[in-house]
Formats: sequence, structure tokens, C-alpha cells
Amino acid sequence: MADSARPGKLKPASQVELCELYTQEELAQSGWSYDQQVGFPGQYPFTRGIQPTMYRGRLWTMRQYAGMGDAEESNRRYKYLLAHGTMGLSVALDLPTQIGYDSDDPMSLGEVGKVGVAIDSIEDMDRLFAGIDLEKISTSMTINATAIILLALYVAVAKRKGADLRTLSGTVQNDVLKEYIARGTYIYSPQHSMRIVTDIFAFANEHLPEWNPISISGYHMREAGCTAVQEVAFTLGNGIAYVEAALNAGLHVDDFAPRLSFFFNAHNNFLEEVAKFRAARRMWARMMRERFQAQNPRSWMLRFHTQTAGSTLTAQQPEVNIVRTAIQALASVLGGTQSLHTNAYDEALAIPTEEAARIALRTQQIIAYESGAAQTIDPFAGSYAIETLTDQIETRANDYLEKIESLGGMIKAVESGFVQQEIQNAAYEVQQRIDRCDAILVGVNRFTIEDEKPIPIQRVDEALERKQVERVRTLRAGRNPDQWRIAMRRLKDAASGGDNLVPVVIEAVERNCTVGEISNQLREVFGEHRETVII
Repeated sequence: MADSARPGKLKPASQVELCELYTQEELAQSGWSYDQQVGFPGQYPFTRGIQPTMYRGRLWTMRQYAGMGDAEESNRRYKYLLAHGTMGLSVALDLPTQIGYDSDDPMSLGEVGKVGVAIDSIEDMDRLFAGIDLEKISTSMTINATAIILLALYVAVAKRKGADLRTLSGTVQNDVLKEYIARGTYIYSPQHSMRIVTDIFAFANEHLPEWNPISISGYHMREAGCTAVQEVAFTLGNGIAYVEAALNAGLHVDDFAPRLSFFFNAHNNFLEEVAKFRAARRMWARMMRERFQAQNPRSWMLRFHTQTAGSTLTAQQPEVNIVRTAIQALASVLGGTQSLHTNAYDEALAIPTEEAARIALRTQQIIAYESGAAQTIDPFAGSYAIETLTDQIETRANDYLEKIESLGGMIKAVESGFVQQEIQNAAYEVQQRIDRCDAILVGVNRFTIEDEKPIPIQRVDEALERKQVERVRTLRAGRNPDQWRIAMRRLKDAASGGDNLVPVVIEAVERNCTVGEISNQLREVFGEHRETVII
């Protein structure tokens, strides 16, 4: 075992090795040119950031991801976070909501409100945002297969409140490709899922100009075990697939591309993470301008949200996770993120307590107001180490993208199992290194302690599930059955034909159709996707 006083040669899982010393010679070997590769903030290819002033003009949006139990319980947490300085809400939905089951469905038993808030109907969504001005707050919803329904519910509630839809700001994740790759909460086939994605693009372009209709997510692939290079390549590969699908649906690139957003992970390898964000930004700018011939400079900008890495949090010595999160958050800021969520130290054990959530938010506030990190734009620009790493990540990510193109594009690469296998191989290699102690996890395979003192954890009241089940059944009993049947028939007709689904789903939720009922109607038309097992 190596001397604990010396870290040894750092070899990240992406195989981009760090030199002990970087010089101009290292940069020259990769053909690096300051004028060509880096340039200035706010200028193509945006290596140094998408805005000329970056955080000197405006700080990143400080979000905290939250949702638990029922709508009232989550509403209380949202108001708590807003009172402590959160700038935007990120809504966590429970598993039944994510995969299109109502809370009283037998498939939902034991899962209602456990990993997020249970939302079955417009009444739940109304309670979730009670007392919150939707015109003044930015809302991000982590939802994919049922994204169209949750967006419809949000729009319907905003209309109830008398809000101007054109002022609504936020994001619906709506990234189904990464569900087939890494998470598994898909419902329909890729073909039908992509139709829903592009319908949301078209509706948002016309009615929700400040809304991001997708968050193309590398985060979950990184959580599944991919490397930094793979995260960039597979995320941008998914982005290419969505752009192509939108173009094939008849949309013009400059009509939807300015509202595309991305979602990345921030891991522990500080320098590599900073370089990763810079490389991704540069690569996307080139793709949009050169490959897709976008003319609007906003179409070239990779705008992204970052979340610190949940997979790096440990149940052992959980307080140490505060340090991990701070390092990851600082890498996000120095990499130029537009929005940030910091994980709570107790998330390896349970949904965060209020204290843990507050400390996570305070981490961002200290970086913003005390560290000085926001006082200058892209402070690592010109660093031999950062510029070399940025170039290497770009080169290796492009190699992956070329391979994906040779397989017929991202959807074909996913259907063939190539992407999943690459992630599995990377995850296996990392776990082997941890097991051999070649990679140190503080408190897990080194620097452990015995008889750790347990910490208080958040528990979801079991009675909330019964209460939520009663609510959805009461809603069904009290609604107008004729209006319900009309809405469901229109939904089936639209799904079977070519009409945009979003207005029809909005009508359905306004007539008290539930999340599960709408999902089941679409299941009848589209069928359900079953993963192909490749041996």
C-alpha cells in the first residue's frame, strides 16, 4: 500500500492521466493555440463560458432537489428552501409518478412518496405549488417518460393561478434516451418516446418561450459508472439524436436549439471535471454551427445544470460528504455551470433532513460570496494542465462519437447495447480499483473508524401513502364522467394520429384525468418497451 502522505500517480477512470508538471511543450504536442481554442468568454466556441461576464454579471441559479411524501409535505420543504436563499426549485417525483402509475395502483404499493413527491392529478400539483408565485420562480422537474403529463399539470396549474404562460421559466428533464441507457424508468419504445419529446419541443417553442423543453442528461450515466470522457460523448450523442429528431419532425433548428439545456455530474477529480465542462461546451458549439448549420449564436451555446455526484456519497462517516460536495460544487462553478444542486451529506442513507439540505445550500452560498471563485471569469484559462485536459477529453469524446456514428447513430448504439456495455465496463474497472485499494475512498477502504455514531435521518410518514390513495380515489369519484371520457377519447385519437399531444394532455389533466390513466391510454396506443438482453 502506498505511503499515505503521497497520493501517487493519479489515473482517473477516463484514462486521461495527469502529469506531475505541465509546460508549454505539453500544449504544443496537441496543437494547442490560445487564440483558436480558448478565445474570450461569450464568444464562439464558448470554451471560457457562454456569457461575456459570466458570474460577474449574474451568479448561477442555486437549486435544491427536493420532494417527499405528498404535495403538502414537499410544499413545506420548498418554502423552507426558498426562505434560506434557494433561487430555483427542482422537483423530485416518486417512482410511481415517474413510470406512469397512480398511487392506488397495485404496482405503486410501498413506493408512494418514497423517493420524491407523489403527483396523481391537477389537485396534487396545485397543492405542491400553493403559495408559490410561478411567474417569479424557476422550476425544474426531474421527469422523463411522463414528462408530457407533468408539464401539462404545471401549465394547467399556472393557468388556474392566472399566470402568463410566456413568463414561465424552468425545465422538464424529458430525456428518455438516458433512461434506456442508465436509469430504466422508460415506458414506451424509443420511436414513440422521441415523438413525445419533439411534441414538447414544438409546444414550448410556441407557448413557453422561457421554458427549457429538455435537459439532456449525462448525470445518470455518470452515476451508473461511466467516465468523464464517456459522460461528454454519450450526453452530446443523445443531444445530436434529439436535434435530428426535431429536424425530422419539421422544426427549424434555430427555433428550438436556443432552449435546449444539459445536465452534468460533478465528480471528485477536480481538474478533470473543470476541463470536462469546458470541452463539452466547445464541442457542442462546433456541432451546432458546423453540423446542423445553426445561425443563431444562442443555438451554439451549451447551457447546463450541474448536480454533485450522489454516487460518491458514503454511508460511512457521512459528514465527510460535506467536503466531497464542496469540492464538486467548486469544480462546477469553475467549469461555468448555469445552475447547481448540491447534495446533502445524509443522502447515502435517506432523503435529506432540513439541516442537511440547509448545509448543502450554504455550500453554494459560501462558494458564491466568500470564496472569490465568482470574481473572475474562467480563472483556469491558459493553465497548462486545464487546457491540455480539455483538449484530451475533447479528442477522446470525439472518438466515441465517431464510433457511435459508425453504428448508425445514438439510438442504434443504445439498441445494440454498445453504450450500456461501455458504461458497465468502466464501472467494473473502477470497482476493481476500489477493491484493490488502488483508488482510495476515505472512510471506506482507508481511514476508517469503528463504532460510528448514527446520524438522524429523514423518514417518510407511512400514513402519507394511505392519504394519497384516498385522495386519488376521491378525485375519481367526484369528477364529471362524461368530460373524462371525452378527454380520454381525444387523447387516444391524437396518439393514434399525428396531432401534437401536449394540448390534448393539458385538456385531459384539466378534466381530472390522472397521471396513471393518461399513461395507460398511451400504453394502449404505443405499447410498452421491453429491454433486449444481449448475451
